[in-house]
Amino acid sequence: MMSEAVIEFKQNRSMTIVELGGDRSLNEFGIEFVKNTAKYKYSYNYDWLGRPIIQFPQDIVAVQELIWQVKPDLIIETGIAHGGSLVLSASILALLDYADAAGRGETLDPTSPKRKVLGLDIDIRAHNRAALEAHPMRSRIEMIEGSSIAPDVVARVQERAKSAERIMVFLDSNHTHAHVLAELEAYAPLVSRDSYCVVFDTVVEDLPDDFFPDRPWGKGDNPKTAVWQYLKSHPEFEIDKSIENKLLITVAPDGYLKRIG
Repeated sequence: MMSEAVIEFKQNRSMTIVELGGDRSLNEFGIEFVKNTAKYKYSYNYDWLGRPIIQFPQDIVAVQELIWQVKPDLIIETGIAHGGSLVLSASILALLDYADAAGRGETLDPTSPKRKVLGLDIDIRAHNRAALEAHPMRSRIEMIEGSSIAPDVVARVQERAKSAERIMVFLDSNHTHAHVLAELEAYAPLVSRDSYCVVFDTVVEDLPDDFFPDRPWGKGDNPKTAVWQYLKSHPEFEIDKSIENKLLITVAPDGYLKRIG
């Protein structure tokens, strides 16, 4: 049980987060930060346990909070790149397993973990695969190479999900509207109640029209527009605005989707 002091602390924090969400100038600053740091590839500056993660630090913190809160036994991620996000998920899942074992007074066998992360990518580069297969978190990482929306890949993931009790999903591959919407249709239904489907790079919708001249996505055709369309027919999900409100700087505004039904 939480002490009264902790309860009061969390209540005060919740009120502050609401106030942050209502501060228009601060929220505009967050978008400006994303826009002005993009030319320096700011999100490329960080590693997680030795692997490049290509995420903003604020979103990294939010993800670890959600994993610890939800306690999933399977996380499905689209988009692998260097594998830092897989390693982040795997490391928090490892801590959850260790905490469970300690609570039972048992010793955890790290070679047969309960909780795992499944990564999907259309092209898993050989050097990235080798690095992940040699990483201390390797026993918790599974990978499938192929398009995340290809029927055979979707079928393999759905079959894998049957053995999981609590599932969380992170979507971070091709950022076009059509691709993300197809990912949502395929993988969001696997998300457990009170768990999350996090859709990254929804911030594309908030950036200038000409911001991605060499990419097939842009304003009006991106993860956020896919989220908006998906939510129109899926009331079992809602946007958890409290997360982006407290982060202020995030690549996933309107992208933290909580399953409520």
